Amino acid sequence: MAVKELRFHGRGGQGAVLAARMVASAAASDGRHVGSFPMYGFERRGMPVVAFTRFADEPIREKSQIYTPDCLLVVDPTLLALPGLFDGLKSGGVLILNLPHPLRERPSPNLERAGIVDATRIARDEIGRNIPNTCLVGALAATTGWFTLEAVLAGLAEYFDGELLERNRRAATRGYHEVEVQTWHS
Repeated sequence: MAVKELRFHGRGGQGAVLAARMVASAAASDGRHVGSFPMYGFERRGMPVVAFTRFADEPIREKSQIYTPDCLLVVDPTLLALPGLFDGLKSGGVLILNLPHPLRERPSPNLERAGIVDATRIARDEIGRNIPNTCLVGALAATTGWFTLEAVLAGLAEYFDGELLERNRRAATRGYHEVEVQTWHS
């Protein structure tokens, strides 16, 4: 597999940075080389946050921000209004989005596939709080096939334990099964 580059957009406290790390753990669990790191502006709850993850079959030496992602994962749908959100998205790009309904239109000409899931509702049902990151990681696995649901579930044990681990596993599994995939062709 060629290097896959993902950019995560969320707000402080929603788990975007942890989602980037969870994707790295899932890819590593599937035997890939990984790199993941956040970029903080204002370190306050509710402020926009960006995080990055790369994974590949070969060692990754690149340590810079990701300017041309294969995939955008957007935790907070209000961030769709940010200017430049889709800047650099590669042709054939993927969007994973927390939204309770399908997209009405294609938000970028480079977007080929979008995995839409009501991750907020699932997180509230399963975790009891609006932290939709694990659900979105499950949706990413289903939408792209870049790693397995089993790898996602195994990787969650690095971040949670006990009842919280089980709740997050249920959220990721529901994200995997409940994601609606929209496709466009150029």
